Amino acid sequence: MPNAYVSGTGFYVPPRVVTNETLIKEYGIDTSDDWIVQRTGIKERRFADEGVGSSDLAVKAAEDAIARAGIAKTDLDMIVFATLSSDHCFPGNGVYLQRKLGLCDGPNAKFVPALDVRNQCSGFLYGLSTATAMVKSGGAKHVLVVGSEVHSAALDLTTRGRTVASLFGDGAGAVVVSATDEDRGIRSWHLGADGRYADVLAQKIWDISQRPFIPRDANGVGQVQPEMMFANMDGKLVFKNAVERMMTVLMEALVANGITGNDIDLFCFHQANLRINQYLQQHLGIPDEKVVHNIQRYGNTTAATIPILLAEAERSGKLKRGMKVAMIAFGSGFTWGCIIADW
Repeated sequence: MPNAYVSGTGFYVPPRVVTNETLIKEYGIDTSDDWIVQRTGIKERRFADEGVGSSDLAVKAAEDAIARAGIAKTDLDMIVFATLSSDHCFPGNGVYLQRKLGLCDGPNAKFVPALDVRNQCSGFLYGLSTATAMVKSGGAKHVLVVGSEVHSAALDLTTRGRTVASLFGDGAGAVVVSATDEDRGIRSWHLGADGRYADVLAQKIWDISQRPFIPRDANGVGQVQPEMMFANMDGKLVFKNAVERMMTVLMEALVANGITGNDIDLFCFHQANLRINQYLQQHLGIPDEKVVHNIQRYGNTTAATIPILLAEAERSGKLKRGMKVAMIAFGSGFTWGCIIADW
């Protein structure tokens, strides 16, 4: 049975930088740079231009990862796309990415399967686990896993929505998972979910149990109330559960691999809130040189945070061949996960 390893990483963020001051001056949000930084660690984030969807950002990240993997696009056997900000209600973004990568064109067209993952902030780890299982089973040789988000179009960028709006940014990250006979790669994955808290962090936008699923006015035009249109969050409860679940799943992964935290060379925590990650780091006694952060520059890019971290860490030399890596995430659902890999 082959091992599965990350053969290439890629990322892309939109060029437009939106600082905390931009939120105040351009959008009129009643907040302050100190308030946001103190609670989240975020100084700025990226917003995509109008007309740009999460599948568009994914193309650039995917092409970067494919090139660094040293393969052709037609060498891919599957696409796994994780996002909460799909271009449309349906179909999923996987098929849009397939088309935009040119896989459907020309005499060498390759109609690879495309799978969409809806696990929000832990979506990339769910997708990476799926890709690893496909490769280790022999069902695929190269799988593209993407996390991509365009949050900016669905944020309440007013004072009313400031608690959530200040957190999120746009971006995409991607990896290629490939088969190898070498003793390296993804060693184990550990996933979990607790549906009791499904409504604690949610964007309900419509209720499919209702008739019609979006209320209509006399002219048949759909009307969505703000509490349904935008994300709602119980921040304190999310913080508490994030700390508990991320710590527990990390411990579970370490025990399963017969190692301790000291054996991990690099920790890649989901970038939801710098204070959550600093709490975990301090509680677990992890030295600064073993942790990477980028939430200060990008905000929470949900499914894209960990693949962006991996790509940036490789580019900077922080992540090198032979290192043991722990990837840990927690998000809406509640869902969570941890993956241990020998890079």
